[in-house]
Amino acid sequence: MGTPCHYALFDLQPCFRLDLDKLATRYRELAREVHPDRFADASEREQRVALEKSAALNDAYQTLRSAPRRARYLLAIGGHEVPQEVTVHDPDFLLQQMQWREELEELQDEADLDGVAVFKKRLKGAQDTLNEDFAACWDVPAEREKAERLMRRMQFLDKLAQEVRQLEERLDD
Repeated sequence: MGTPCHYALFDLQPCFRLDLDKLATRYRELAREVHPDRFADASEREQRVALEKSAALNDAYQTLRSAPRRARYLLAIGGHEVPQEVTVHDPDFLLQQMQWREELEELQDEADLDGVAVFKKRLKGAQDTLNEDFAACWDVPAEREKAERLMRRMQFLDKLAQEVRQLEERLDD
């Protein structure tokens, strides 16, 4: 038997739009139930099962709380496994990537914390737009290619957002 569906672990229907606060609350409830410490006096088998359930729950939670990971997962459970590394054939997006990277480098070179805050806000807007676009098309079979392209963009913006947070931390020190 395989790993249960991440959504099933949380008693959710597969969808892209999730209430992340409710997801976090449900995660904490379930984590308490399967936490390995609760099975410290149990048999070795029960301890192993608890550890496996806890690991599966953590993986499911991390996947569902991240928009790009959730998008990739939805495509996969819909029968459209997306390879991790694929060359992106999207000239407009590649140009946008280069522009964002150059702008972020300039902000770093100038140690412009206010500029980073403005950049971060624009990036968040771009992420929100991608999330909405993905939510509108992920379960439409005729738009699978578009959904995959949007998911790849989401992954890039998520990585860029992490770099922005790291830059903020460095500049804030």
